[in-house]
Amino acid sequence: MAGRRRHGGRSSPRSGWGAVLPMVLAVASCAGPAARRDSADALAAAAGLMPGSVPAGPFELAVWQRPVRAPALTLYIEGDGLAWLDRAHPSPDPTPVEPVALRLAALDPAPAVAVLARPCQYRGAAVQPQPLCGDPRWWTERRFTAATLAAVDQAASILKERAGAGHLHLVGFSGGGALAALLAARRDDVASLRTVAGNLEPAWVNRLHGVETPPGTLSPAAQAGRLARVPQIHFSGLRDRVVPPGIAVDFAGALGAAGGSPSCIALERVEAGHTGGWAAAWPMLVARPLPVCGAR
Repeated sequence: MAGRRRHGGRSSPRSGWGAVLPMVLAVASCAGPAARRDSADALAAAAGLMPGSVPAGPFELAVWQRPVRAPALTLYIEGDGLAWLDRAHPSPDPTPVEPVALRLAALDPAPAVAVLARPCQYRGAAVQPQPLCGDPRWWTERRFTAATLAAVDQAASILKERAGAGHLHLVGFSGGGALAALLAARRDDVASLRTVAGNLEPAWVNRLHGVETPPGTLSPAAQAGRLARVPQIHFSGLRDRVVPPGIAVDFAGALGAAGGSPSCIALERVEAGHTGGWAAAWPMLVARPLPVCGAR
């Protein structure tokens, strides 16, 4: 959730993690990227999600996917991960401490499910060298840019082809929610969109936390016209101080203003924080019927 704020004549990064940051860092200090990768692989394997990687523009992205062919693939997009060590220092490796999207995908009973990591997360999964991953701007300033979206788009097409699917059901956690919404606006094969604590408008979240929005940051709300007819559910945590429920309300308003039918979009508030509480609730939430888009 980081941008930059002018401070004392210098531009210094700031984060929206607030009070949870010390806890995150304490956990991270005990588990380096390799240990986090091993933990993720074990979690995925227990749910039949096989590890791998896919080429994605200048990156090679880590993935987990059930080796099942089906008419539709449910694709989970991971959150920002450990993007910052503190308010002034980007992390050298954004591999998530708590892989929420992966944890939710493991609970999804759909036959064809895949999880897509973000650029430079779990980089040990890559077969080829990843020279761009020496630049932390890819998981801080550039995480919602056109180049990142193009990489995610390419990866989604490969995973869809592997599943033999004709359509995608997108699920994005936190910053992965922004990319899921942007991906849904970009493609014509997205059957539904669901976000969990979704950062549906990075500039909105940055303003909340008093940080600047980096140049080139894409706006999901600006794509409201292309998203207005996509069946979607946005789940927000009642205790989430990082991406509070108000962002989903404003996003729904943007879709309505763009001509979307109110029946296309559902908002639900859940007793959860930003990362905590979602796994316990997900078996019930993932079973929610998708909205059926009707006349406005």
